[in-house]
Amino acid sequence: MSESTAPPVSVADHGAIRVITVNRPDKLNALNGATLDALHQAFDAAADEAAVRVIVLTGAGAKAFVAGADIAEMNTLTPVEGRDFSLRGTRMMRRVERMTKPVIAMVNGFALGGGLELAMCCHLRVAADTARLGQPEINLGLIPGFGGTQRLLRLAGRAATLELCLVGAPIDAQRALQLGIVNRVVPAAELEAQTMALAEQLANAAPLALRGMIDCVNIGGECGIEEGLEYESVQFGLVFSTQDMREGTAAFLERRKPAFRGE
Repeated sequence: MSESTAPPVSVADHGAIRVITVNRPDKLNALNGATLDALHQAFDAAADEAAVRVIVLTGAGAKAFVAGADIAEMNTLTPVEGRDFSLRGTRMMRRVERMTKPVIAMVNGFALGGGLELAMCCHLRVAADTARLGQPEINLGLIPGFGGTQRLLRLAGRAATLELCLVGAPIDAQRALQLGIVNRVVPAAELEAQTMALAEQLANAAPLALRGMIDCVNIGGECGIEEGLEYESVQFGLVFSTQDMREGTAAFLERRKPAFRGE
């Protein structure tokens, strides 16, 4: 199947883990409008399927997670079209960020511009030691348009965000780990195995508790401390209504492994 006719996003299930792959390796998995829409649809579908407990997001090929937005498509956009393209990407990435199931970015290569923005909206990021990450939009006379300035600021702080955006030079995976942009760096040859092991660990955890944690962190990152604490207390109380909480505490007391069912 050629690049022009291949679907821009592919999906494969491994038990309770769904792997969503940006499938444009000939374009280093660049994000055009069709790819943004396909990703949005793929995450909507994963959200709706109860059998899916964890999502792993990656890019096809050995070179790139996502090397950025599609420059050829952007080159001819008007200011209004540029704003709309930004909003299109922002909505998709907000969809990923608001998923109630854990989303792990498996960063297998270049994560630049829109690619880093896509990785940052995931809940966890595991990077190959060969990965390169950055916001190089300044070199194109652009600024990040899919939330890069905002999520990078929250992950890495003001100084690192300004350096990465103003200078535009990519950093290696170890530097990204030091800045808190990625959670783990692993040898490239072990990236898939270690990422899937992490996904399997999360797939075996209590789904409703995972959801509550993701919600609390998302809400807490967008409100004041008092509101965040109150929201956490409400979510804490709600999990007492779940069978998973009864199972987890009983298993602890009985010194056995819990079997969570998402109920």
